[in-house]
Amino acid sequence: MITLRLNAGDVGRIRFALSPIWEAVTSVRALSNNTARSVHGPWLQKVRPTIEGPDLTLLRALIPPVGYIPDFITPAPPRRSTSVESGLAAIAATPLDLVVRELQKLYDENPHPLVPPLIAFPQRALSEITAALASYFRRAIEPDWRRMRSLLQEDLAYRLDELASGGIERLFRNLHPSVRFHGDLIEIDRPFCCDGEPQAGQGVLLVPCVFTWPAALPITGAPHVPTITYPPRGLGRLWEDRQDTTDSPLADLVGRTRAAIVSHLDLPMSTTHLAHQLGVSAPTLSVHLSILRNAGLVDSRRDGRAVLYHRTTLGTQLLTAATPLANTA
Repeated sequence: MITLRLNAGDVGRIRFALSPIWEAVTSVRALSNNTARSVHGPWLQKVRPTIEGPDLTLLRALIPPVGYIPDFITPAPPRRSTSVESGLAAIAATPLDLVVRELQKLYDENPHPLVPPLIAFPQRALSEITAALASYFRRAIEPDWRRMRSLLQEDLAYRLDELASGGIERLFRNLHPSVRFHGDLIEIDRPFCCDGEPQAGQGVLLVPCVFTWPAALPITGAPHVPTITYPPRGLGRLWEDRQDTTDSPLADLVGRTRAAIVSHLDLPMSTTHLAHQLGVSAPTLSVHLSILRNAGLVDSRRDGRAVLYHRTTLGTQLLTAATPLANTA
């Protein structure tokens, strides 16, 4: 059991963020712990033929199937959303004594022949680790990152609404089955714990992460910001194939392009992302989205500087009704 005791300063510093680096790191563990029948099965089948290589061999040494992962390779995002480049830069800037200490802890728990040379030459270790993560991210995560990011942003919007509607107790009540909040304590059911006590006043960072499923992963030891990584809501939809609407009744009703828009919005998307997915220009797409929004089939919300469009309940009902109607024609 991991326990985080919050003071008034910690409560005021609870925040959310998402991180492509966290996805890369936790996906390495997912390669070992998931099968073709699991929730990440479609992703596994797609990436496994292309990801083997020296970079993955190094990352497997750092990220065992169970147990401790060096915390410096999952740096806390300073903002709600960060790039892979900023995450790699944060790793590269890790103090060398911290690199040595955390790699030694890893080796003590999971001896691997690739780890001692990293401990002996920590500066070179940082260069090799960041290069391996960058290469692995390009092959395993980047092709699906926009879709993952949409799911993570949808989860962040929901969690922030929960916090605004019911406060911290409601937020943590629905976060993950292994995470509980009562009084001034956050309790996390985990079979192991990090070294060191969290520093008071740092707050708590909550990071939705696709590849942590089904567990919640904590980082608690100083000097790291206390962090809880949890699977986002709607994860089961992430790898689903979209319904073909080309010859559906929905396409007859609103047109093929607009039916395709409704189908693609199973996760929130910006106009840029959606235009790329559909191969249409942004101005043309904006006209279609305006018509669909006026008809009540899609809606939008602002996320920072971006406007994200999502399918409404009515849009989902019309989309799911299209297949059975077609079968009875």
